[in-house]
Amino acid sequence: MNTPTPLIPDSAPFTPEQRAWLNGFFAGMYSRSSGGVPALATAAPAALTPLTILFGSQTGTSEAIAKKAAKAAAKRGFAATVTDMRTFEVGKLPAAKNILLVTSTYGDGEPPDNAKALHAALTSGKVPSLTDLRFSVCALGDTNYTHFCKCGREFDALLEKCGATRATARVDCDLDYDAAFASWLDAALGALSTGTGASAPAETTESAPDETGYSKKNPFPAPVLAFRALNAAGSAKEVNHFEFSLDGSNLAYETGDALGVYPQNCPDLVGDVIRALGCDGEEAVPTPAGELPLRTALTIHYDLGRPSQALIDLLVPAGANGKATAAPTAIRDVLDLLLDAETKPSLAAFIAALKKIQPRLYSISSSPKAHPGQVHLTVGAVRYEANGRKRKGVCSMFLAERAMAVGKAGVFVHSNSNFRLPADGTKPVIMCGPGTGVAPFRAFLEERRATGATGKNWLFFGDQRSSTDFLYRDELLGMQQDGHLTRLDLAWSRDQTEKIYVQQRMIEQAAELFAWLEAGACFYVCGDASRMAKDVDAALHKVIELAGGRTPAQAADYVQALKNAKCYQRDVY
Repeated sequence: MNTPTPLIPDSAPFTPEQRAWLNGFFAGMYSRSSGGVPALATAAPAALTPLTILFGSQTGTSEAIAKKAAKAAAKRGFAATVTDMRTFEVGKLPAAKNILLVTSTYGDGEPPDNAKALHAALTSGKVPSLTDLRFSVCALGDTNYTHFCKCGREFDALLEKCGATRATARVDCDLDYDAAFASWLDAALGALSTGTGASAPAETTESAPDETGYSKKNPFPAPVLAFRALNAAGSAKEVNHFEFSLDGSNLAYETGDALGVYPQNCPDLVGDVIRALGCDGEEAVPTPAGELPLRTALTIHYDLGRPSQALIDLLVPAGANGKATAAPTAIRDVLDLLLDAETKPSLAAFIAALKKIQPRLYSISSSPKAHPGQVHLTVGAVRYEANGRKRKGVCSMFLAERAMAVGKAGVFVHSNSNFRLPADGTKPVIMCGPGTGVAPFRAFLEERRATGATGKNWLFFGDQRSSTDFLYRDELLGMQQDGHLTRLDLAWSRDQTEKIYVQQRMIEQAAELFAWLEAGACFYVCGDASRMAKDVDAALHKVIELAGGRTPAQAADYVQALKNAKCYQRDVY
């Protein structure tokens, strides 16, 4: 018997899974006789279950997870649609019926930029009845921050308050989110299923990886090509420029993306932890890469920073309720907790309670067109003292002190579609990046030159002192002199009695800045989320009020319109 030709061709606008399902449906509905006369099958399959997957993403992680969830949902009988919260109006919620919401948190517990409007609408209380809506929330966060998963928790509570039904409990994911996400997705799809459609188990990031080649799970061992200090002698800061080779990796990035770097723990800290455990470092312990000596495992595989809750439960005495009390506020890392513990844990229990070491994301400071086969980073070294001990930033100091000696660093590209140059090269761009926030704007300027973009470029940059902290001084001044950098406004906070910051320079140039915005300029910000980015945002509103003659409410609407048009983008941390 000849195999029937599929009725749904590959060119049809369906996923492979949906095409296969539909072809199976028609094959069962019609049996082809020798005369070609179709006969109606006795049973027709049920329709796909509609599912809206909303994402709130500042750096692209939630967006990537939402897309993985959609692929898994398609295999479970759902017609899944992935939607940016920026484009989703609160009035659409009742008709959505089934929603999975994936969101990160940034800054001081704030929603990502693309999630702010929907969050504000739900908070306002002016929401239609959501009694027919079923939902579940996956919150992404970092337990090193005080407001862990705050945005996801708020969306979860707001949807319930507005009458929606929680299909399955919210999950709060730390940086190592794969297992928690997989478990949540399986439970959520099961709860949202109406019993129609396919019933195969969910295929998520664990069982059906979407990535091939080098990735977060399989980092590329990138050779370290160069390393140089960007501050002059006498600076109170230490910012370094790093260059890595990507030759042979097939990794590609765009300006605006970030580079994930896997660090190694400081040998001194590793040695102190080994001594606190009463070990010699040669003991064999399990790791994700198999059994290794304790010293190697603690150097490469395990997080010695803020202790996990499992480690706190292991080492902190239980309270009256039988649960471990909170770790004292002085506890900043695993060594603090070990030194404070009344008894030493067993090595097996200690290793089992540690978190895996996680990569750090850094804004890429190079254009792939200007530096083929390379990727550059601009990294501030973190050093401080607490509780009588000198402390070091895990990744920043690995790069500054040991990466050149090690020779390579495990890296991967983290795409950030929310931070992109305009496709139209004639558009002007305004960039605000004090300190290490200048990193992506070095890349932007290189990219604009390499592509022949004719739009004007304006950079606001600042730091402590002009003589010691003018990062990429020669490059930026050279671009200004040859006209590629149309305007360069500088703010030095320690060169005079009164501290001057980039937001003050913005207000000083309010008339021209507003004129650029009116001419279609895109406005970009990179740097500290908790202070600088908030101050720059406030300054942008003030510029529109002063130079545009708007009321505060009208200025807020103007800024929101910029965001909606993707003409106001932020890479903040």
